[in-house]
Amino acid sequence: MTVAPESVQQSTPVCWCCAREFDDRDLVRLGAHPEVGVCLGCARFLQRRAEEREDQLHPSRGTRLRGMVRSARKWVIGHRWHELPVIGGLLRRIDRRLP
Repeated sequence: MTVAPESVQQSTPVCWCCAREFDDRDLVRLGAHPEVGVCLGCARFLQRRAEEREDQLHPSRGTRLRGMVRSARKWVIGHRWHELPVIGGLLRRIDRRLP
């Protein structure tokens, strides 16, 4: 028995990290595992985590500076300043330009 193509439901792609639904064009696919899709926000988060791990493995002056930026970012997020109406937008804009 075959199923008619119109009766097969197309599922909406879901980010494997945050589990939210996205258009397929808004997901980053892994080369060896194209079934894995990560949204752009989670991809950026994973990139930062990878850079942090690399800095831990190869310490230098630059890694200490990036560590201070990460600490400041964690502090701001911990105090939820990034959610404030006026200053939050400014902080998010600055964050896009930081390592």
